[in-house]
Amino acid sequence: MSHRKSTLMPGGVENLRRRSATDSTENNVDPEQHHHVPQQQSQTDWLSVGPQHPELGAAGTPSPEASAHHFCHYTPKCFLTVHRGGHSNSARSTLSQGARSTPSRYGEEGWHEGTSKATIRAENEVEAHREANNYKFGFRKWKGNVTERPIEDRSEVIKELYSDLSIVKPPKGSVISFGNIVYVCLFGWWISLIYFLICPVMFLTIFGAPYGKLCFKMALYFIWPFGKSLEKAGDCVVKRSIVRPPKFEVIPEERDTEDNKDPDRDRDKDSAPLLVSSPIPVEITVPEPPARKTSNHWCHISTYVWLLLGYPVLAVVHSLACVLSWLLVFTIPVFKMNARTMTIVLLMAPEDVQIHKLEKTLGCETRVILCCYQAFNVYYYKYTVQGINIFALNLLPLVVITLIIGYTDREHNYFSAETKFATAIASIIPLSYYIGMGIASISAQSNFAVGAVVNATFGSITEMTFYITALLQGHRAATKCYEEIVKAALTGTLLGCILFIPGICMIIGGIKHREQRFNSRSAGVSSALLFISIGGVFAPTLFSKIFGNLVCESCTIIPGNVSVPFICKDCHYDTSQTDPHLILSQIEPLVYTISVLLPTAYLIGLIFTLKTHSHIYDIHISDGQDGHAHAGHHVVHWSRWRALAVLIVATVLMACCADISTENIEPILTHSSISQYFIGVTVLAMVPELPEIVNGIQFALQNNISLSLEVGSCIAVQVCMIQIPLLILFNAFYDVGFVLVFSDIHLWASIFSVILVNYIFMDGKCDYFQGTALVVVYLILLALYFFAPSPRSC
Repeated sequence: MSHRKSTLMPGGVENLRRRSATDSTENNVDPEQHHHVPQQQSQTDWLSVGPQHPELGAAGTPSPEASAHHFCHYTPKCFLTVHRGGHSNSARSTLSQGARSTPSRYGEEGWHEGTSKATIRAENEVEAHREANNYKFGFRKWKGNVTERPIEDRSEVIKELYSDLSIVKPPKGSVISFGNIVYVCLFGWWISLIYFLICPVMFLTIFGAPYGKLCFKMALYFIWPFGKSLEKAGDCVVKRSIVRPPKFEVIPEERDTEDNKDPDRDRDKDSAPLLVSSPIPVEITVPEPPARKTSNHWCHISTYVWLLLGYPVLAVVHSLACVLSWLLVFTIPVFKMNARTMTIVLLMAPEDVQIHKLEKTLGCETRVILCCYQAFNVYYYKYTVQGINIFALNLLPLVVITLIIGYTDREHNYFSAETKFATAIASIIPLSYYIGMGIASISAQSNFAVGAVVNATFGSITEMTFYITALLQGHRAATKCYEEIVKAALTGTLLGCILFIPGICMIIGGIKHREQRFNSRSAGVSSALLFISIGGVFAPTLFSKIFGNLVCESCTIIPGNVSVPFICKDCHYDTSQTDPHLILSQIEPLVYTISVLLPTAYLIGLIFTLKTHSHIYDIHISDGQDGHAHAGHHVVHWSRWRALAVLIVATVLMACCADISTENIEPILTHSSISQYFIGVTVLAMVPELPEIVNGIQFALQNNISLSLEVGSCIAVQVCMIQIPLLILFNAFYDVGFVLVFSDIHLWASIFSVILVNYIFMDGKCDYFQGTALVVVYLILLALYFFAPSPRSC
C-alpha cells in the first residue's frame, strides 16, 4: 500500500468522508463495516489510499487469477484511512472503486455485479482469520470473538456489565425502576427478613451486640440498596474527577518547496484556524492514600460468636441469592452485590461498615466497597466468561443432570421417560455451542488445511451422533420407526435451514435496517448446490415411485359397482414388498452412486469458491492502523489444545445425551397424539441448530445478511452432501436397515422450499416482507406435518 503524506484541514477530511460514504453506498458495501470511531487528532495527518482508488490515479483492479490466491486481503483494495495519532485514533472510510478499472477478460458486469466487496475491521490477526473463515464456503460461521478484547476499548454499556459495583458514578437517572421493584419482590424482602431475624440473636449473646447493629443496618440496606454506598470507615476514598477541557488540534505548517507552492492552497492556509477545539473527557486521578493497618477485630470474642451463629446462616442466604440471580442472567448485578457482601462486608469489623445515601450532585467517581444503582440490565445477554456466553455456561449443569438421571434411573423410578428426553434434548444446545466455539477457535489459530479438516470432521458431529444412535436403537428394537424419525429430522433440518433461518434473519434485519443487500453471486453458488443436493437425495425416492409397487393397506369390495369395484385406503409406493431383485440390483447401487457424487460435488464447490473463484467473496480485513490486519497483542480465550480438548469432551457428551434421548423417545412416539413426523421435523431437527440461529440473527442485526443466509445454506448443503452420504457409508459397514427412500411429504416439501428460496435470492436484496413469506411457508409446512398421520412403521 502506498502512503502519501499530507496536511488535511478539517473541512477536507469531512469532504473525503462524505465522498467515501457516498461511493461505498453506491457500490453496495455493507454498512456495518463503517465504524464510528471517536476522532482524536494529533499534529500529523496520514492519508493511506489503496492503490486502486479511481480518483487518485492508481493501478487497475487485480485479475481474478491473482485474487484467487489471496482469499483474505490484509491490504484492502479500496480502503481509505485518515490516521491521526495512535492505534485506536483513526477515522476510517471505505471507498469502493466502481466500474472504472476492471479486468477486460471478465467484463465489467461479470466482475462487479457478482462481487460484494466489504471491508471488515479486526482487532488482531486471529480475529482477522475468524472473520475470513466466516466467508469461506464449508466453514462454520461464528459471530463471537475468540480473543479477549481489552475492557478499555469496549463501549460504556459493556464496561458496566463487567463492573464490580465498587465505583460510585454520577447518577444518570432515578433509581426507582421496574427492575429494582422486581428485585424487592424476588430478593430484597427475604434477605432483609433473615437479617432482621439474626439481629436479636446476636444481641442476646451480648458479645455479638456489635454484629447485631450490623445486621440491622444491612437489613435496611438490602430491602432497597439502590442509591446507597457501603464504605469502610476511616478510608480515604479514591476520587476521579471528570473534567472536560477543550482539546486543540494543531495544524502543522508545511514548508514551501518548489513542488508544493500553490497560491490557492496558501490562501486557504492563511485563512484556516490554527486551533480547533473539541471537548474530550480528561481523567484526573487522585493518588491512592497509604494503606491502613490491618484491623484487630479478629482478636475479639464477638467475631467468633458471629462466625459461629450469624455468618453461616447469612452465607447460605447470600449463596442462594447468588445462584438464583446468576441463573436469571439479567439480574447478575444482584449476584455481584450478594457475592461482595458475603466475601468482604460480612468479614469486616462491624464498626467499620458505614452506609451512606448518595448525593445527586455528585460530580466525580468514587471508589467504595459496594454501590449498586440497578438490579436489572437487559444487556447481560452479552455477558461472557472466558469467551463463553452466559446462557451456554448456565446450561452446562443441565448436561450433568441429564447424565446422572439418564444412566442411574433406567427403570424410571424417579423420573419419567419424557423428562429424561426433554433434558437430553435441551443438553444438546450448550454442547452444540461449545463444539461451534471450539471449531472457530482452532480454525482462527490455524492454517487453511487444518481449519478445513476440523470443520469437515466436527462440523456435522452434532447431528451425526443423534442419527447414528437413533438408527442403532431402531435396529436393536427391530422397528422401522426410528428410521422414519431420522428421515423426518433430516428433512426438518433442510426445511429449517432453507426457510426458517433465512426468513427470521430477514425479518429481524429488515425491521432494523429496512432493506438489506447480499452477495447474489455467492448465494447463487449455494442455491445451485442446494438443487444438486435435493436432486441427489430424493432421486432414489423418485426411482421407487416409478418402478415400485403401489401398495394399499385396506381395500373393500363394493358389490354391484362395475366401474369402481374396490375402494382402497392408505396407498403408497413400497419397495420392501417388491421383488428383492429390484432393491439389490438397482436401488442400492443408485444410492451408493449418489453417496459418491454428492461429496464430489461438495468438493468441487469448495475448489470453486475457495481457489479458482475466490473473488466472489472479495473480503478485506483491516485493523484500522494502516489498512493491514497484522499480529498485535492478543490473548485467545481457548488455545488450540484447549479447544481440541473441549471438542472431544463435548462430542463424547453429545453422544451420551443422544443415546439417552433415543432410549427415552419411545413413549413419546407410541403414546403421543402428535404425529411422529412433526416431532422429527421440529424438536429433533431444530434444537441442535439453535446456536446457529442465534449467530444468523446477530449477523443480520449488524446488517451482514450475507452471512445470515450462508448460515442456513451451509448447513443444508452439508446435510445432503456430507451427513446423508456418511449415514449410507455407516449402513454399508453396519447394516441398520437405512434405505434412502423418503415419504412423499418429505419429497414435495423439500422441492417446493428450494424453488421458493431460489426465487427469493434472485435480486440480491431482501426485506422483512420476503422474510415473512419464508417463515409463513415454513409454518404452513409444519402445520401439514402436525396434522399428517403417523408413519406406518410407527
